Amino acid sequence: MLIFLLLGFAPWLLLLTLAVALYLTVIELREMDLHYAWWIWWILLVFMTHFIGYLLLRAYAVYRRWHARTE
Repeated sequence: MLIFLLLGFAPWLLLLTLAVALYLTVIELREMDLHYAWWIWWILLVFMTHFIGYLLLRAYAVYRRWHARTE
């Protein structure tokens, strides 16, 4: 959304990539089994920041998996 606000319009390709990022976010969150408040937070972050937010979610998921393995 921030990209759309900066550009002043929403190209269809960016809307499609936002939809894909949100879809992948939901898939990742289902695997992580988080509280619903975390779901809302991550979905809103990805919605507002597009793929940067999704990349942060992926990094967080990798960190959680790595940390769970070491314990």
